[in-house]
Amino acid sequence: MPVISYKDLSKYLEDRGSDPFLSVYLIYGEELLVQGAFDELLDALIPASRRSINYDPLDGTQANVHEVIERVNTFSLLPGTKVIALRDSRIFYTRQDKERLLGNARQAYEDDNLKKAAGHLLSLLGLLNLAFDDIDKTNRSKSLGPDYASGEDNRWLDETLIYCRENNLPVPAARDDSRTLQLAIAKGFPGNNHLIITTDMVDKRRGLYKTLSSEGMIIDCSVPKGARRADRIAQEAVLAERKNAILGAGQKTMNQAAYHALYEKTGFDLRTFSSNLEKLVSYIGDRRQITIEDVESVLPRTKIDPIYELTNALADRSPEQTLFFLDSILSSDVHPLQAFAAMINQIRKLLLVKDFVESPYGRNWQAACPYDYFQKHVIAAVVEYDRELLDQLDRWQTMLNEEADPPHSGIPVKKKKKKSKTATDLLIAKNPKNAYPIFQLFKKSERYTKEELLEAVYALNEADKRLKSSGQNPKLVLEKIIIDICGK
Repeated sequence: MPVISYKDLSKYLEDRGSDPFLSVYLIYGEELLVQGAFDELLDALIPASRRSINYDPLDGTQANVHEVIERVNTFSLLPGTKVIALRDSRIFYTRQDKERLLGNARQAYEDDNLKKAAGHLLSLLGLLNLAFDDIDKTNRSKSLGPDYASGEDNRWLDETLIYCRENNLPVPAARDDSRTLQLAIAKGFPGNNHLIITTDMVDKRRGLYKTLSSEGMIIDCSVPKGARRADRIAQEAVLAERKNAILGAGQKTMNQAAYHALYEKTGFDLRTFSSNLEKLVSYIGDRRQITIEDVESVLPRTKIDPIYELTNALADRSPEQTLFFLDSILSSDVHPLQAFAAMINQIRKLLLVKDFVESPYGRNWQAACPYDYFQKHVIAAVVEYDRELLDQLDRWQTMLNEEADPPHSGIPVKKKKKKSKTATDLLIAKNPKNAYPIFQLFKKSERYTKEELLEAVYALNEADKRLKSSGQNPKLVLEKIIIDICGK
């Protein structure tokens, strides 16, 4: 069977007619969408009145794959359909998914679900072949990295570890469960027995995924997380679906201003968005419409801003917005040095644009030009400028190499052209086919003079020294440099 979107599940169930259900279904992606698709599929497979005996849900963060296979291969005591559900499975996770599992564990802890947090943590320990002692306060930074050293920010990890120990939860043995499950699915299950697997992510390159798609059905509930226009359109469509469902159920309405205010509070976090909208429906009582005043009165801001919001505000020369986004991203556990590096990179890009504009390549640039003009008359020159810059960097690199390792007399030296490692950091147009962000960068560069940008580079260098040697509060150092740069 092909992979289908969660939007097509209802049609599949309606068109199935008398055809038998497949032996295995995989549902993956956005948590709330996965839950909705799972409920719809389970309702079609087995009525609620018969689930006490013929429905067997298992916690995927703790269940043993061999136990799952044994249960789905066991005939039911009563005739009819039997469903085994492996919920929140980690079957596609690998050692490279450490940050994702730790993030899931922390989110579950913040949702007051220690059992679920422990399940995520145990899955990670099994994948990494670690014991509890390996992630205690003394060994944690070595096993998980310096970001997870003991401290107030990682209290969630301490308390989750205590929960695991107090409840004698075992760390699962490291093994290739995905291969075991793949072979079992390929072999087949008893006729009326069905397995439903839910997970937040998959690896389409794995044999398990290919076997699931050939022997069963995969229901895709994923939503792109990026910031491209296509990604944002997909996210907005999902939020609109959710908004209409919740407002329709409560017989409420919401104007665009209120909706945008709600989105600004949550970003694309479907669970928080839904929860907050349900709060608003309850808050207004008998009133019909949710207003922007309701949103501002009731909801806190939980949106996690991407780091490009900080750099865009810096390029816009808006100290208020830059300080706002700095506070936002630092509150979401972005390291101060990461934010600082992004600011440095943005100033360097703006300075490069200024150099381009003052060079012969920039003779066609006009500050008031429209995007069409930029595409036709400027972007090609930007590509040429970048190419010349790369050539110059290569020449400098060759000179430095020769000075560091001069040729010995009488011994021929085979020269090797070596691409500068810094070249990719110094391009204006890394992707000239997508010219609009470059056009925006040129527009923003007009808010600074070249002299101001050179002063900003000097100020950033001084701030770098303070960040790495003075012991000052990093946030205060970053706030000062923002005010210095934007306020000139």
